[in-house]
Amino acid sequence: MNQMRFLLTVSYDGTGYCGWQRQINAVSVQERMEEALKSVFHQDIRTTAASRTDAGVHALGQRVCFDLDTCRIPADRIPLVLNSYLPEDIAVTAIEIVGDHFSPRFRAKEKTYHYQIWHDKYPNPLIRRTSLFFPYPLEAGVMGEAGKALEGKRDFAAFCASGSAAATTVREIYECSVQTDGPMITIAVRGNAFLYNMVRILAGTLILAGQRKITLPELPRILDSCDRGRAGPTMPPHGLTLIGIKY
Repeated sequence: MNQMRFLLTVSYDGTGYCGWQRQINAVSVQERMEEALKSVFHQDIRTTAASRTDAGVHALGQRVCFDLDTCRIPADRIPLVLNSYLPEDIAVTAIEIVGDHFSPRFRAKEKTYHYQIWHDKYPNPLIRRTSLFFPYPLEAGVMGEAGKALEGKRDFAAFCASGSAAATTVREIYECSVQTDGPMITIAVRGNAFLYNMVRILAGTLILAGQRKITLPELPRILDSCDRGRAGPTMPPHGLTLIGIKY
C-alpha cells in the first residue's frame, strides 16, 4: 500500500502544556499526540500542525498531519482509537485522507481565534482556564468599533511580539468582531494568517479601547507606526482558543 497522509482535527485544553510544539524540558501537545500514535501504530510518527499554539493556549480546531505506510485500522476508526490513548485534555474529533504533499500550515487559507473575557465583578471558577477575568470598566461596543478599524490587509508590525521569524508582517484580517453573552465578551478574529502573539496583542489593544485609554482615531496611527510599544499589552494566553482552520 502506498504511503497515506492523514489530516486530524484536534481539540485540547492547553493549560498543562508548553504549547503545541515539542520542547526539551516541558510537555507539549505534540509530544502527547505522537506518543498516542506510537501506541496505536507501533512506530515513531512525526506530526505537523497548522498552528504552533503557545503555552496555555487552547484549541477546538487545530489541524494535524501524519503519514503511514500501511494502516490496518479503518480511517474513520482512528480518532476513537487514538482518543483511548490520549489524556483527557486532548481529543481527536475528525480525520480525513489528504494528498501526499498537503501541508496543514501552508495550505491554510483562513484561521479563526477567539479571545474570551469574563467581564464581571466576581470571577467564574468554571471558566477560569479558558477566559480572562476582567472586573474593571469596559465598553464592549467601543471594542467592537476598534476591531472593525483593524480589519483589512495591513502591516501589523505593531501587533507582533519580538522573536518572530516571519518574512513579512503584512497580514489580512477578514473579521475582528466583539460579541457579548451576559458577562462574557468574545473577541473573534478571522484572517489569512497571524504573527507571533498577534491575536493576544489585538485583544490587549481592544481592551484599552474599551477602557477609553486608546481612541478610535489613534488606531490607524498605531498601525502606520509599526511600533510594538504603541499597541496594547499582550494578554494572558489562557483566554485564547484556536477555533478552526479552513483550506
